[in-house]
Amino acid sequence: MDLLVLLGVGLLTGTTTVLFGFGGGFVTVPVVVWADSALGGEATRVAVATSVVVMVVNAGFATAVTPRRTLAALRGGGPLLLLLAAGGAAGAFATRLAPPALTHWAFVAYTAVTLADVLLRPGFLRPRGQAGSSVPPRPLPALAGAPVGALAAFLGVGGSVMTVPAMRRAGHPMRVAAALANPLTLALSLPAATVHLATAPAVADGTPVGLVGLVDLRAATALLLGALPVIALLRRHPPRIPDRVHAWAYAGLLGVVVAAMALSGP
Repeated sequence: MDLLVLLGVGLLTGTTTVLFGFGGGFVTVPVVVWADSALGGEATRVAVATSVVVMVVNAGFATAVTPRRTLAALRGGGPLLLLLAAGGAAGAFATRLAPPALTHWAFVAYTAVTLADVLLRPGFLRPRGQAGSSVPPRPLPALAGAPVGALAAFLGVGGSVMTVPAMRRAGHPMRVAAALANPLTLALSLPAATVHLATAPAVADGTPVGLVGLVDLRAATALLLGALPVIALLRRHPPRIPDRVHAWAYAGLLGVVVAAMALSGP
């Protein structure tokens, strides 16, 4: 039953990767917490680590099939990508030291704050660069890379939760903001995944079957089997969604995740 649920969530993850730039974090963390609830306090830590590995594969695949003309918006963004990677490694190390309950409730709090921000602060539901504006979208500042990477890796949410709202306010439509979130997520999640794979879980009876480091490979494999075909399909046949509806759907997904994680809290 767990595997069927994980496959189903993988299908959803593939959809959110393409539509919202969520390579896994917001969707996979709550379900892996549920699937690995037998690990007790380590369940959130394992869920974050597993989510990061899923994000590496999903974001990498989504980036590979994204049109080059879309990715051109990141041209000259080498310093940003390097700082995202450094922040991702630092955030993963911080996860090893933080109490699991802190990681869990920080995830809930940050998601709730982001939801309030996108709904209440101008610039997300209708970015400045649209509706015929001649002002080109602004690039993301490179110095934002380290804190964004660290926080995203610590919480297991990927870069999309911070980069999609930022790129919306810089003037990008949702479809472009979501597409650009994937290479940024890949940059921060790859070093974070390396740290998680080399970290042993703190459980009394040794390493549980299926875990490599802090990563639940069984859950990650099921999630990816569901996600990758959907990513390939939606990249070849992208749905036509009005930009404002697209933005509201992003906010709605944030609300669902806040509720799911709050209800599954330790």
